[in-house]
Amino acid sequence: MNLSRRRLTQGVTLLLVAGCLAGLAATPAAQRYFREGAMPPRFPPSSMPDRDFAFCKLMYHQVRYEELGMGWRTDYPYAGINLMIRFSELTTAQVSTDARGDPNHWVVELTDKELFNCPFLMAADVGTIGLNTDEATQLRAYLLKGGFLWVDDFWGTLAWQHWRSEIGRVLPPTEYPIRDLPLDHPIFRALAFVEKVPQITAIQFWGWRGGSTSERGADSAVAHLRAITDEHGRILVLMSHNTDVADAWEREGEDPDFFKRFSPDGYALGINVLLYAMSH
Repeated sequence: MNLSRRRLTQGVTLLLVAGCLAGLAATPAAQRYFREGAMPPRFPPSSMPDRDFAFCKLMYHQVRYEELGMGWRTDYPYAGINLMIRFSELTTAQVSTDARGDPNHWVVELTDKELFNCPFLMAADVGTIGLNTDEATQLRAYLLKGGFLWVDDFWGTLAWQHWRSEIGRVLPPTEYPIRDLPLDHPIFRALAFVEKVPQITAIQFWGWRGGSTSERGADSAVAHLRAITDEHGRILVLMSHNTDVADAWEREGEDPDFFKRFSPDGYALGINVLLYAMSH
């Protein structure tokens, strides 16, 4: 890593540490833990309130169950809220906020026309997703018109095979193959220099298993960042498999040790992805 890039990466990490550690005292851990997934979905208006960046979370039908998963509600809503806050603090990007100054974070279904107002869409626990024909058609249209989908927090072979089958109905693999992104891809250098795909686990698993990070043992030992691109190399779908990057954002204020271990890496990758998605 060259000296300027190293200094930039260190600067991002120091800003994250300062900002997030300051938030630890202000955030009651138990309140945040028990409220995961409890907030009612906040659907977007027919037209966005402004042209600034907003986080859209995909609501879907769950057809399987995965341990520690909550279907579409996994990591909702604090992962998106916290990522938007850090994105606004660490970049010059304008983040959409409501009248109280809180980030606008929306929940959309694939059949919603408002989907096309979301330049960035995220889904979790997609090893449990089920897409009908209309949803698959709408998702394909969204992606080919310039949309960006990031799926995260699904673990092991069975979850991967299920997701690969579902997304294959949207983007046939013969035309849109899935590939691992090499570490020299620009997404790893958009702001911070990310040297490897971090394996981040759910805070519950990390606590129960004495610091282990592989939620499916040997079957999920290696974290991957994979992508489907169009013919010009633009990423349509980004897939972080065998890792829960969003938990590094969602749980930033719950445990100082968890934060130090995972949040700087999780935010570095998350902000890189947002910058890449918004500029491509």
